[in-house]
Amino acid sequence: MIDETDAAGEPTTPGDPVNTPKTAAKPGFVASVAAFVRRHRLAVSITGGVLALALLGTGALSAGAAMNAPAEASAATTTPTPTADPARPAPAAAIAPSRIRTCSVADRAADGRLAAMQAQVVNAATGEVLYDRGGTTPSRTASVMKVLTSAAALSVLGPDYRATTTVVKGSEPGSVVLVGGGDVTLSRTPSGTETVYPGAAHLDELAAQVRAAWDADPANPPLTKLVLDASYFGGDEWEPSWDLVEREDGYMSSITALQVDGDRDDPTANTSWRSADPIGRAGEAFADELGGIAVIERGTAPSGAAQLAQVSSPTVAQLVDKALVVSDNTVAEMLARLVAIKTGSGNTFGAINQGVLQGLAAYGLDTTGITIVDGSGLSDNNAVPPSYLTRLFVKINAREANLGVIMDGLPVSGQRGSLSYSDRFAGDNAVADGAVSAKTGWIETGYTLSGVIRAQDGATLTFAIYALGDVSDDTKQAIDTLTTGFFLCGDNLSNQ
Repeated sequence: MIDETDAAGEPTTPGDPVNTPKTAAKPGFVASVAAFVRRHRLAVSITGGVLALALLGTGALSAGAAMNAPAEASAATTTPTPTADPARPAPAAAIAPSRIRTCSVADRAADGRLAAMQAQVVNAATGEVLYDRGGTTPSRTASVMKVLTSAAALSVLGPDYRATTTVVKGSEPGSVVLVGGGDVTLSRTPSGTETVYPGAAHLDELAAQVRAAWDADPANPPLTKLVLDASYFGGDEWEPSWDLVEREDGYMSSITALQVDGDRDDPTANTSWRSADPIGRAGEAFADELGGIAVIERGTAPSGAAQLAQVSSPTVAQLVDKALVVSDNTVAEMLARLVAIKTGSGNTFGAINQGVLQGLAAYGLDTTGITIVDGSGLSDNNAVPPSYLTRLFVKINAREANLGVIMDGLPVSGQRGSLSYSDRFAGDNAVADGAVSAKTGWIETGYTLSGVIRAQDGATLTFAIYALGDVSDDTKQAIDTLTTGFFLCGDNLSNQ
């Protein structure tokens, strides 16, 4: 016990423990207390509570109780029942210290090719952050954004949802209206042909339904006019922050509710030149299938018009797989726009932020600071912290709700999709082949990678790496090397 001093600064004998009974007050001590009170009445009146607490440890509280108690109480010899002091809450259980981890990736993280690097690694089983470099700062994601878009689509639309393209009777005799329902996978190739979109519907099937329904009514005049209704999506067809080179180089189409084959020149090639008029191209292709069409124009379907035909897209689960495994930008924008419409947020680029965030709310993670400009990640104006991705991937890895669809759709190091290309996880990094399931990302101002690592020691890690700024093609290898370091370290990963 620590020695204490009295009011004059002299040492006092340590008091008995608070719960030790006393049969009488100590006269010398009581006198000294009384003298102190007479000399310092004002101070005592102001700080009485503090003084009482100070005296408690010296035994003075027991002495004071004895002075003010009835005579019979002073002579009592029974032990009083201890009572809890409400001013002294029980201390919380001590937090066990985190063990010291010794496996460093400092040399890998120092690679200049990573430019302005942000990263975070989490143990998926414990939730412990093992490694963090700017992990809570929202930044552009590149195509890793497709993970958020997919998660929102699975929440809002569900894995079995399909977008539908319909044909209805027009307001004029001899006319029909082709109504786009947002299906960018609809194909102009003959039925039975495999395009880049497995399970896609075909225009020839749609045309055959129209002809059968039209010819079934003898009162119908010859079919000569086709109206194109793409009003399901509104606003700009090209997000203003996107570089037009993405369309010219064949990575992205204009975003319209009516188009075929993602507006590719080559329906069988993931990367293929896209036009500036996907609606017109779709209309011409459908007119060719119908035959006899003399006029094609833009418009909207009459209210309550009789439906003649319909075909549907692949399921959301199939579309998510396509958006993730080869990073299909057009499909990702299709999903984002359908989410915005379904949530009631709107049908333009400007509605995507609200719609996707509403979809993500179902997973119970804080989305504060996140900005979503598009569904594909092409915009530099997107902002998501790596920490959001590491937490979302914990849920994806656990296959919560419908998130197992994302887990199954991710590229896999050395085995599947964009992580199986010859320039990914090659050389020394091949040790992690099959162990990394993650979404890749690339725009002119950054490379990204985020997903799940089955580490060498058996731990499951979730991670996100952003390499932003002045990057080059070999930044991908620097990201792979750092990821391989995480794989080798596992739960022994040091944050130093």
